[in-house]
Parts: sequence; structure tokens; C-alpha cells
Amino acid sequence: MGGYLLDTHAAIWFLMGDDKLSDTAQRIIVDVSNSVYVSVVSAWELTIKISVGKLRFPGNTAGFTRMAQDNNIIIVPIETTHLAVLEELPFHHRDPFDRLIAATAFAEKMTLITTDENIMRYDVPLVW
Repeated sequence: MGGYLLDTHAAIWFLMGDDKLSDTAQRIIVDVSNSVYVSVVSAWELTIKISVGKLRFPGNTAGFTRMAQDNNIIIVPIETTHLAVLEELPFHHRDPFDRLIAATAFAEKMTLITTDENIMRYDVPLVW
């Protein structure tokens, strides 16, 4: 598959126009020649954070997926190949969402866009 996979925070920051997103990440995401993806795991994580009151997002989860699609960001489903990689992934990171996002990047040969230092401990191509 290849391309770029957004970590949850990178996707939220991009879609919300937050200046925490690096200039490099911004350029990659808006460049229509790049294939940019977000895992359905990010939508799941966002849904939980909204449900417990830790996050507000315009239109909630439906808004997140609509905004992603409107920005040519492809939503990647969880595949059994991702789970097979997850089984072998070292426990550098305890967060199950981030571990599955890292496993997806490995399985799909994607470059991960993240600022998460724990994810950076994995041997997956990264950019920020």
C-alpha cells in the first residue's frame, strides 16, 4: 500500500487546523500527490474520548470521518494482517490504539506521521 498513516493526534490537529501540527506534516497531508491514510482505530479512539468527555470534535465521529474523506484521507480498516504484526510487536508502547496504528504502518509499509515518543521507539518509518 505505502503512503502516509496519520496517528490520531496528527489527524485531529490537521482536521481542526491546530498549529501543533508540524509544517512538514501539513505539507505532506495537503500534497495531493501523496496517499494519506488514517486508521479506523483513530476514529474508535476519538469516539471513546468524546464519550467520556475528554474531547470535543465538530460532528463527533461522523464529523471526523466526513472531514477526513473531504480532505482525501483514506480510512483504513483493521485487517488480520495488522493483527498478526501486532502479536509480534514489542511492548514499547502500552496504549492499544497506538500499538495497532504502529502495526498497521508496519503491515502496510506506510510512513507514520506522529509526534508520539513511544511510537518513535518502533522501527517504522516516521515523519514529523
